Amino acid sequence: RTVPVWLKLPSEDVEDQIDKLAKKGLTPSQIGVILRDSHGVAQVRFITGNKILRIMKKKGRGTTLPEDLYSLIKKAVNIRKHLERSRKDKDAKYRLILVESRIHRLARYYKRKKVLPPTWKYESSTASALVA
Repeated sequence: RTVPVWLKLPSEDVEDQIDKLAKKGLTPSQIGVILRDSHGVAQVRFITGNKILRIMKKKGRGTTLPEDLYSLIKKAVNIRKHLERSRKDKDAKYRLILVESRIHRLARYYKRKKVLPPTWKYESSTASALVA
């Protein structure tokens, strides 16, 4: 794909903007939404030739956990917190099982792709420390 004709933003400006937003602690998807809404950048990849996460890693701003795994862990922590208050919520208990199985499946994939170290393991007791 090519850059739209109406977009006059050079790739260096887009990369600087990504770096500035990454310094604030935003995730790649949040950065993409801001660039789309505020600057009219539909796809960063078409302008810079690289995805947002690759640009962040090149500038040394990458994260240790992949974003999708992080959000699933965050969801599991929130469900667990809810279950501490509402012990009888059977549906939440079931959803927690589903979310945690998704976490394990995704972690297995990332270990295979060598994104996570082979010794990484999800534990519900330490999950809140990962998210905080």
